[in-house]
Amino acid sequence: MNTPELSEQEVQRRESLAQLRGLGIEPYPAPLYPVNSTAALIAAEYDPEKQNLQDLCIAGRIMSRRIMGAASFMELQDETGRIQVYIKRDEICPEEDKTMYNTVFKKLLDIGDIVGIKGFAFITQTGQLSVHAKELTLLSKSLKVLPIVKEADGKVHDAFTDPELRYRQRYVDLIVNPQVKDVFVKRAKIIATMREYFNNAGCLEVETPILQSIPGGATARPFITHHNALDIPLYLRIANELYLKRLIVGGFKGVYEFAKDFRNEGMDKTHNPEFTCMEIYVAYKDYNWMMEFVEKMLEKICTTVNGRTDITIGSNAVDFKPPYRRLPILDAIKEYAGVDVSSMNEEELRATCKKLNVEIEPSMGKGKLIDAIFGEYCEDKLINPTFITDYPVEMSPLTKRHRENPNLTERFELFVCGKELANAYSELNDPIDQFERFQEQARLKSNGDDEAMFIDMDFVRALEYGMPPTSGLGMGIDRLTMFMTDQANIQDVLFFPQMKPEKAFKKEENNQ
Repeated sequence: MNTPELSEQEVQRRESLAQLRGLGIEPYPAPLYPVNSTAALIAAEYDPEKQNLQDLCIAGRIMSRRIMGAASFMELQDETGRIQVYIKRDEICPEEDKTMYNTVFKKLLDIGDIVGIKGFAFITQTGQLSVHAKELTLLSKSLKVLPIVKEADGKVHDAFTDPELRYRQRYVDLIVNPQVKDVFVKRAKIIATMREYFNNAGCLEVETPILQSIPGGATARPFITHHNALDIPLYLRIANELYLKRLIVGGFKGVYEFAKDFRNEGMDKTHNPEFTCMEIYVAYKDYNWMMEFVEKMLEKICTTVNGRTDITIGSNAVDFKPPYRRLPILDAIKEYAGVDVSSMNEEELRATCKKLNVEIEPSMGKGKLIDAIFGEYCEDKLINPTFITDYPVEMSPLTKRHRENPNLTERFELFVCGKELANAYSELNDPIDQFERFQEQARLKSNGDDEAMFIDMDFVRALEYGMPPTSGLGMGIDRLTMFMTDQANIQDVLFFPQMKPEKAFKKEENNQ
C-alpha cells in the first residue's frame, strides 16, 4: 500500500503532534469530558445582568484564532453553532510555567483541532458574547487542513463547494458548511412525524428481509449476491411489499416499514441505487381512503418541517394543503398529449409512440408503452400535488382491478413538481388473478424486459389463505426530503451517496 504524500502543513501538524507528546500532553486523551453546555444554549440563556453561566464546560473545533500577546481569541464550533472564546495567558497558566499558552496554544494547536474549555460567559467590550477560558484541554489533534471559508470585500473565498469533494468527504462538508446539517435535521423530523402519524393510526412498525430469494414487489433490476453457507443466489430487496402483505394475511391490521431498498439501475439527480422507502399496508381500506390519509400526512409533515403548507421547490410555488387534484392516467394523456389510448392494443400504442416521438424499446409491453407516453407528455405538467389514478391492468401487476372497469386498476401515483412521490393501490388479494399477472410478467421477462417481476409462489400461497381487502402505499423518503428542503439533487439529502471509487474517478478525470 502506497503511503499518501503529505503537504507541508500536514508534515508540520505531525511534528506538532510529536512535540505535544514530548511535553507529556496526550493529543487523543480518554473520551470522557464533562460538557455541560453548547454555543446555542449559552446564546439563549446568558443574562449579563444576572451574570449567570459562571461554571461552563464546552467542547468543539477551533475554526479561527487571533493571537495577541498575552491574550487571544478563538472561535469554537460545536454541533449547535459557534461561540467566541477569550484566552488569557495568566488565566490558563496561573503558575510560573506558561508552556500551555506560549507553546501549546500559540504554536502547536491548529484550526480544526478539537478542544475543551472550562470557564464562564461574559460580554466583551465590543459587545460580543464570549466564554472566558479558565482551562483549556486538547481533545483531538487534527492532522488534515480544513478548507476554511473566508469572507472579504463582500465575497466568499475558499468555499468548500465542489460537489465531488462534498459528497465524498461529507464529514468535511458538515464541518465547514454547517447549514448542510439543517437538511438532515429536517429529514429526521420528516421520518419522526411519519412514525407518529402511523402509530396514532394504530399501525405497527416492522422489519422484513433485505436479502431475498425472489426480488418482488416492484418492477426493477435487482442486485445479486451469493449466500455461501446455503450455496444459493440471493437478491438485495427492490421493495418490501410482498413481505408486508404476508403480515396482513397473518392478521395484523396495519404494518409499515422504513426500508433500505436497492435497484441496480441508473443514477441521476433523483435516483440513487440505495434508497429509503416507506411502505404501509392497512386492512379493510382502499385507495380512496389512502389518498385522504396521504393528504393529511403530507400537510402535517410540511407544517412540522417548514411551519406552513405553501413552500417553494426550485422555481415552483407548491402547496401541500388538501385536497389534491385526482386525475385518471388515461385522461391525463388525453389532456396533455392529445391522444386517446384507452382502447389501443400493443401495436397501436407502438405506432402512437412513434407518431409522438416517444422513445421505446422492443421489449416494452402495453403497460410500459402507456407509461412512456405519460412520462414524456404529462409528468412535467404536474407541479402541485396531483393523484394520477386508475392505471391499466398491464401497468399494475399487484393491484386490484377497478370495481367499475376491469381493464383498469385501483391505483394512484402522487406527483409533485413533475416527479413521482408515492405509489399506492387497493391491493390485489385474488390469488388466481395474481398468479396470472405474475405469468404475464414472466412473459415480459422472457421477451427481454429485465425489470419484469419474478413469480413468487410463496406469496401466491399466502394469498390463497386469504388476505383481507387492503390498501398499500410506498413513498420515497429521499425524494420527500428533497421536496421539503428544496434540494434539487438526491445526493444533497443522503449523508453518503453512492459514487465511483475515488481512484477510478481520478483516473477518468485525468484522461479527460
